[in-house]
Amino acid sequence: MKNRIKEYRVQESLTQEQLSRKVGVSRQSIVAIESGKYNPSLELAFKIAREFNCSIEDVFLFEEGENK
Repeated sequence: MKNRIKEYRVQESLTQEQLSRKVGVSRQSIVAIESGKYNPSLELAFKIAREFNCSIEDVFLFEEGENK
């Protein structure tokens, strides 16, 4: 699943460390999610989207046919 976390994070002038603290995960988790190596839980996806004041669909881009 692709995402726009880095784009939103840069708009908000947040570092990966700052975002990780706000949503309650490690910086390494944010790195892995941004790079597409890890898909967050639904709860974490909601927390991230809420932090950017947008919907999950705005942050996470699901493409039909993905099998991850």
